Amino acid sequence: MAFGDQYPDALGHFGEYGGSFVADTLVEPLREVTEAYLGLRANPAFQSELAAYLKDYVGRETPLTFAERLTDSLKGARLYLKREDLAHTGAHKINNALGQGLVAKQMGKERIIAETGAGQHGVATATVCALMGLKCTIYMGAEDRKRQALNVTRMQMLGAEVVTVTSGSQTLKDAISEAMRDWVTNVQNSYYLLGSALGPHPYPMMVRDFQSVIGREARSQILERENRLPTELVACVGGGSNAIGLFHPFLEDTSVKMTGVEAGGHGIESGLHAARFSGGSKGVLHGTMTYLLQDGNGQINLTHSISAGLDYAAVGPEHSLLRDLKRAQYTSVTDEEALNAFHVLAKTEGILPALESSHAIAYALKRAPQMNRDDILLVNLSGRGDKDVDQIAALMGKNA
Repeated sequence: MAFGDQYPDALGHFGEYGGSFVADTLVEPLREVTEAYLGLRANPAFQSELAAYLKDYVGRETPLTFAERLTDSLKGARLYLKREDLAHTGAHKINNALGQGLVAKQMGKERIIAETGAGQHGVATATVCALMGLKCTIYMGAEDRKRQALNVTRMQMLGAEVVTVTSGSQTLKDAISEAMRDWVTNVQNSYYLLGSALGPHPYPMMVRDFQSVIGREARSQILERENRLPTELVACVGGGSNAIGLFHPFLEDTSVKMTGVEAGGHGIESGLHAARFSGGSKGVLHGTMTYLLQDGNGQINLTHSISAGLDYAAVGPEHSLLRDLKRAQYTSVTDEEALNAFHVLAKTEGILPALESSHAIAYALKRAPQMNRDDILLVNLSGRGDKDVDQIAALMGKNA
């Protein structure tokens, strides 16, 4: 059996991680989603419909761009960018939103519930609901709503109701909690469209499957361009959907190194970060066993990142397994490093990356010079930075 086919098991476990730690009221809804998805995953008609949407609506496949000027300036590995920023709505989130939207329609659901941090999953979900004629409610933390105001407007223009969450840290963690409460109350007509590879089973598996189109394309594209596999894959990791989507089709290729980049915030020592593998421990959050940031009493710590999409206390369970097995490694970069990477990519390649993706670029800026010119560093550019322009402009003005 191939490595990637072993996980999760029938109960949603990735080794000791994953599972479904939920209230009794969610056991049956999750069973229904699992049954529906497993049936559709094996259904050629469903896969054909999804592939048609990805091609004709999302615009896949997305390009693999050789970053020539940046490569020359770093004097090391050849740097390739997988351009998820060029997918419809501006990020990888649309891949999963489309897949789950089709699942919801097959289940006969009329309303979609979702959470969002950076707003890209919210925009993708609102887009899919408009496309498929479904009602849409998006939960978003008040802090994220302020720093991602553009995406709030986009969601509303697409017909979604955007509900502001003012509890807790007012970020992604709290938005997920409110979305799950809504689902419990309205499970008969509503479907919860979770945006990352986390939460209770079957979501980590389902989101991974829908996002694996990234890695399948990247693998084919790099073989066509270079006639070999990359030396190393790089992706930012919040919940981890863009990273697991890139990594999963390469799991059997043991010569290919994989690096996930978490949000180092103001530095690990400051405590103001979202680097679960650097400062976290094993625990349960939002229905899944994984690594998370918690205190000695199991209370969830406040997190910080300049990027709303990485500002979350837990990481997807499959990433925890890959780290334990040493199949992937995980590191972090600070807010300052990510912001610098944003400007470097903009000025060398004419690409404005999302602040989430800027974390992966920041790692590549440090890693590429340590490698040889015949090495290949393939970075998942998971989203574009339009949504972050106001935030970055404000920081530039403050610094000036």
